[in-house]
Amino acid sequence: MNNIKTVVLLAALSGLLIAIGGSLGGSSGAITALVMAAVMNFGSYWFSADIVLRTAHAQEIQRAQDPALFGIIEEIAQSTGMPMPRVYVIDEPQPNAFATGRNPQHAAVAVTTGIRQLLTDRELRGVLGHEMAHVKNRDILTSSVVATIASAISMLAWMGMWFGGGDRRNNGAASLIAVIVAPIAATLIQLAVSRSREFEADHDGAEIVRDPEALASALQKLEMGSRRVTMDVPASTAHMYIVNPFAGLRGSNLFATHPPTAERVARLRRMSV
Repeated sequence: MNNIKTVVLLAALSGLLIAIGGSLGGSSGAITALVMAAVMNFGSYWFSADIVLRTAHAQEIQRAQDPALFGIIEEIAQSTGMPMPRVYVIDEPQPNAFATGRNPQHAAVAVTTGIRQLLTDRELRGVLGHEMAHVKNRDILTSSVVATIASAISMLAWMGMWFGGGDRRNNGAASLIAVIVAPIAATLIQLAVSRSREFEADHDGAEIVRDPEALASALQKLEMGSRRVTMDVPASTAHMYIVNPFAGLRGSNLFATHPPTAERVARLRRMSV
């Protein structure tokens, strides 16, 4: 169901691109914006792992530095038929984690020092199952495609605002609405895709480790921990983490990249029944 929802949202985003392209720049304007956005986001996709790890100040570790963590990740990787990812630790008190990489062969998993102190090994296994599911489902590719289309829409809106659409003098109100509304709509769809992928990673991760309750319990702890301690990360990478790193900030739910934790927990616990 979450995969179907993602396809529908991608179709809606593509339709929005075509609509605003026709309104402001015609088909040639839409194609130009899409090509420009693709070029901009290609580097982000290709070097996604290094970019996110660098901005998070993550440090790669070896097995001897945390044998238990390596053992859990290795077990999950083997059960899914994926290569062992690189393992990183972030020296942050907030309990959190993320996985990145354009495909399973170039994947990396990062955990904070806070999550290692807060969760049991069983709960950590649930979290790492979720993160490995993101890698298996190639969610970095999905988010890159979504970001490309959303960026193209924003570019078209910007061009329409400064240079005007092909028929702007005769249809100024419609063009103005497109300029204002389209980027907001694109952002909302982009966030909806992110939330859908989180639900899918919860489901698939719980199936990988065969323990939905472990992830449900971990999410509850992580939610409380992230509200107590904020984390200084770029807003553009917040969607990568298993829980919102800005959960403790006022107004953080306005444009949420993550679904409500209570709903995630409820869905996981229905899997256990």
